[in-house]
Amino acid sequence: MSYPTGQGPSNGPSSGPPLSQEQDRQWASLAHLGGILSFPPSLIIWLVFKDRGPFTNEQGKEALNFQITLLIGYVALNVISTVLSLVTFGLLSGLFSLGWVLWLVGSIFSVLGYLSARDGRPYRYPFSIRLIS
Repeated sequence: MSYPTGQGPSNGPSSGPPLSQEQDRQWASLAHLGGILSFPPSLIIWLVFKDRGPFTNEQGKEALNFQITLLIGYVALNVISTVLSLVTFGLLSGLFSLGWVLWLVGSIFSVLGYLSARDGRPYRYPFSIRLIS
C-alpha cells in the first residue's frame, strides 16, 4: 500500500531520518540538560527523537525517569509541608520548604548527565524510579 509523502501506516507523520552519531549525542545530552526546567523538555525530546537515535532513546528515558522521580519528590514535599502547616498552625511551614534543595540536586545531576552524554557516555542517575523502560 502506498502512503502520502511524510505519512506512515498510522496516518501520522513519519519519524524522520535517523540521527547522525553527533546529532544523537546532542539530543541525548539536551534531554538531560532540559531537566533543569523540569520534565517537559526531556519528555518532548524523547518522544520526538526516540525512534531516530538509539542513544537519545536510552538517555531520554533515563532523564525522563529521573525528572518524574523529582516530580514525585516535589509532590511529597508539598503534602508533608501542608500537613505540618495545618498540624502546627503554620509554625513549621517555613522549616519544610525544601523544594529548592530538591531542584538544586536535580540540576546538578542533570548537568552531570549532560556532560556525560555529550561525550557519548551513557549516564545513570544515582536514584531514579524506572517507570519508563
